[in-house]
Amino acid sequence: MFIGAIFDMINAKHMPLNGKKIKYLFLGALVFGAVFAWYAVIAETRKGLEVSFLDIGQGDAIFIQAPNGNQVLIDGGPPSKAVLRELSKAMPFYDKSIDVVILTHSHLDHYGGLNGVLAKYKINLEMDSGTKNRDSGFAEFENLLEEKDAARVYAKKGMKVNLGGGAYLDILLPVVNDENLSPHDGMLVARLVYGENSFLLTGDMEDNLENFLLASGAITKSDVLKVGHHGSRTSTSEKFLGNVDPVFAVISAGAKNKYGHPHKEVLDRLNQFDVPVLRTDKNGTIKFFSDGEKILVK
Repeated sequence: MFIGAIFDMINAKHMPLNGKKIKYLFLGALVFGAVFAWYAVIAETRKGLEVSFLDIGQGDAIFIQAPNGNQVLIDGGPPSKAVLRELSKAMPFYDKSIDVVILTHSHLDHYGGLNGVLAKYKINLEMDSGTKNRDSGFAEFENLLEEKDAARVYAKKGMKVNLGGGAYLDILLPVVNDENLSPHDGMLVARLVYGENSFLLTGDMEDNLENFLLASGAITKSDVLKVGHHGSRTSTSEKFLGNVDPVFAVISAGAKNKYGHPHKEVLDRLNQFDVPVLRTDKNGTIKFFSDGEKILVK
């Protein structure tokens, strides 16, 4: 296909072909093929866990690549092409499938970008909390899931999702799958674990669910905290932060967003606990790499 494309391009420009030019074109195609093959091998055999908090504006989108190459996308940000742009940077250009898509809850700034993802990528499994949204965009999301014939699972407290290579997601919430719950009360919250490292992925969890998890003993120390609700003052209480005791905090928010996220109170609390804060509105996409013992951040 690549050789044919070169010939078509040359013929379109009415360039004469002789034996020497054909030889060089053929060699060029072989070199390209060899480079492509080695790129694919290197990309597919990387060791370790990669977690990228994508710069998609005012919303959430997290791309995870497990040590064995399995890929997970948690949320897709608002309706725009931003998540597709960032995925094109995080994934090999030839890769058109994502193993698992997880939706933390049915608000537009979390599911909106997933419609474009479902249209472009093959999805094997979708997981969500079971909450619903009555707007037309969410109906489109559910219709696309049916068209893709992706398996669909409702997440529930106590589940463990094996991502491969030793990495797994420990589902902390929801306790029940109820489409009549408000999206925030039915939030999907998970802890990503690989070896000695962990990431607490909170979606838009607010202080009522924080208190529930604290009371149940489900909250333990995590290396990276995805700050709840884009840094809203309704999340990340002192008691919660003290129990998580993160090494890094990540805030996913859009630059100069109309909500004023992240709120000063939350930034002050993080500063009080001496937690370095990384923000997508200031730092762009934030990428962590874990070998199971230590975490590096880019």
